[in-house]
Amino acid sequence: MIKKIYAIAAALTILGLVSCEDFLETTPTDRISDKVVWEDKSNVNLYINGFYPYLDRYGNFGSSQFSGNLTEGLTETLKYGSYVPGSRAGDANMYVFTPELMSATGNLLGTWGETYERIRRINEFLDGLNKYSQLEEEDNSLFAGQARFFRAFLYFQLAKRHGGVILYTDMNLEKNKDRSSEEATWDLIEEDLDYAASVLPVSWESNEKERITKGAALAFKSRAMLYAERWESAKLAADAVLDLDIYGLMDNYEDSWKGGNEESILEYNYLVTGPNHSFDTYYATFGEIENQGGSGTPTQEMVEYYEMSDGSEMDWSPWHAEGGIQQRPPYEDLEPRFQASILYNGATWKDRVLENTVNGTNGRYMAYREDTYAKGRTTTGYYLRKFLDESHRDLVTYRSTQTWVELRLAEVYLNRAEASFHMGKSGDAIQDINIVRTRPGVGLPPKEGLSGDDLFEAIRQERRVELAFEGHLYWDMRRWNLAYEEYNDYRVHGFKITGAGDGLHFEYVDCDLQDRKFLERTYVLPIPYSELANNSAIEQYDEWK
Repeated sequence: MIKKIYAIAAALTILGLVSCEDFLETTPTDRISDKVVWEDKSNVNLYINGFYPYLDRYGNFGSSQFSGNLTEGLTETLKYGSYVPGSRAGDANMYVFTPELMSATGNLLGTWGETYERIRRINEFLDGLNKYSQLEEEDNSLFAGQARFFRAFLYFQLAKRHGGVILYTDMNLEKNKDRSSEEATWDLIEEDLDYAASVLPVSWESNEKERITKGAALAFKSRAMLYAERWESAKLAADAVLDLDIYGLMDNYEDSWKGGNEESILEYNYLVTGPNHSFDTYYATFGEIENQGGSGTPTQEMVEYYEMSDGSEMDWSPWHAEGGIQQRPPYEDLEPRFQASILYNGATWKDRVLENTVNGTNGRYMAYREDTYAKGRTTTGYYLRKFLDESHRDLVTYRSTQTWVELRLAEVYLNRAEASFHMGKSGDAIQDINIVRTRPGVGLPPKEGLSGDDLFEAIRQERRVELAFEGHLYWDMRRWNLAYEEYNDYRVHGFKITGAGDGLHFEYVDCDLQDRKFLERTYVLPIPYSELANNSAIEQYDEWK
């Protein structure tokens, strides 16, 4: 868990202060020399702390995953309200309607250059640690373990987009270097995570407790190895996390992604004074902040994934009828994870009862393409609740500080369930699904007797609902090779709500106005033109030639 981020620049500034009498000194004083850095453990701590913000960059509150947009906007679960280009505006809509826009010269899902720059910094750290460190061997191992975790974390960002990529593990940089195989790329990721897990502690001393732990390395391996289709490695990593016996599922589902509790395995914390973010402003309900909010809102498709609180499937067909229906859906009868994740007509939020109607004061509907930006209105009749801070009332004066949880225990159980399924261990897979869905804060009945396609669909269902809006679904659909099959020729829907009080009218509406598309070649994202132009040894992926 990460709480405080230090900048080595601060130390450099202090050491750079010299008196006028020192003007003849030829030793540089505007930077810390290699010798000074590696003699002092506190300086090395400052150095490695610079890698921890990478957790923020690729999380939901950062900009490196999809240029600041939630990747759920590329799925059936979230609709962005704008049709003009821009982050948290029309970018996601452009990519689902005209995926042909993606190219080697322009790719909002790409993160090639910045990720390789971060990998270079980590390799530079490891090179200096190896050459110059005067620290105890145990300290060297702890620093190397943290650095190699982050290198694996960064290569994972590349591998899930491209498959095999260029591998650099030292500072013997080659300008012209071809990409390695997909297998070799996953080998490096697995090796780095294995090393990190072997040297990092289960927990740190209180003054260092926010650092990467053995559990974080193992949990991340359970995720990465699903992408690599190394089922046994994924399962064993998940087993090892659970064997540590220090994590637990939160009884209250709403607490599970908030951090600072036993479900959180790896998190990044923010401060009012910075670092901070603006998630609450981007996704606020109408009436909270003038002309802002409502950027992306949950769809009716997402709502219909939720079961009733007794585990039965709700019949939504009356609300799909042409012309609509003058009856409010029984939202309160849906399972608790719905209540905690989505704001709906009649929900209470910040002491206001939301309307989400055409002329609503607390929540307002806007048909897609009715205006260039959402400006706090919802194109689906819903608002996002998950990740928003209900106690944050002054969105004009203060930025947001809620924690980003990169890894939590529920995901580890679902990772293990999927790995067990692929290994033919249906009973084990069902058991892990049930641990997640039957816990007190969810309380759904257990699944029984599933196998084959039915079991895989149950795994998909739990991941969609349990991990909703946490940045998994789009990438899951790609790695399952289901995006081309299911993300073509479909549209998302919502409710246009009119009236007030007991006279509400719910009309099932098309929120896209045109079919969405997924191009098969985009299972592999292109190498950017800048790399091709400066690296004579590399070839573009076949899909993009």
